Amino acid sequence: MSADQATSFGAEAANYEAGRPEYPFEAVAWMLEPMPAGSRRIVDVGAGTGKLTRVVAHAPGAEVVAVDPDPEMLEALRRSVPGVPTIQGSAERMPLPDASVDAAVLGQAWHWVDPIAASTELGRVVRPGGVLGLIWNIRDERADWVRRLTDVMHSSSAENMINGPGSGGPRVEPPFARLETERWEWNRPMARAQLRQMALSRSYLITAPPEERTEILRRMDQLFDELGLADGTIDLPYVTHAFRAVRDE
Repeated sequence: MSADQATSFGAEAANYEAGRPEYPFEAVAWMLEPMPAGSRRIVDVGAGTGKLTRVVAHAPGAEVVAVDPDPEMLEALRRSVPGVPTIQGSAERMPLPDASVDAAVLGQAWHWVDPIAASTELGRVVRPGGVLGLIWNIRDERADWVRRLTDVMHSSSAENMINGPGSGGPRVEPPFARLETERWEWNRPMARAQLRQMALSRSYLITAPPEERTEILRRMDQLFDELGLADGTIDLPYVTHAFRAVRDE
């Protein structure tokens, strides 16, 4: 992955918000379950437009702060999840005091970070006994048309981390330990326009040369025509992969 890809999303914040799926509440609740009783201060790191932030904010008693390196993404988050404090920063450089949160969560983001530096820095801001939660929505490529869609769009770093050959899942370092994982399968009805927005929000397309971007979109439209997807919707199958680890006491 390139630094340009990692910081490219702000240019397509509107397509990101419209095209990317939400996170299942039950997966987020499972991720946060080990938090100490009565403790609900949570930082969403790499928060983007607030896809995970808005789910976390619905947890009982949650006090959420959103951190992202891209000011355009944070501006979109302030519109979509009003009232949540936002701070520019990253998993490796957290603008928060020591032991100031009960959980740090990252949605669709850990594959962009340095896992050693991020584990150390998040271990600094998460209180002992607190939680590190990582979550990804990954398209379910057991469906033939979904595999064909990925072939056209190119696979992402997230997909390679979770489903790639020899993938062992995310790497998490001390002071976090006892990494656990669960998964949820579900479908998202999507119209043709949303599928295009989802593709346009991906770092590969954002940073691709204009002629390659145009060709990818042409091939996507060809696939959608074969599927008979005009004014209707199609169920895009997803698997949500959630991970949690507890900070050592």
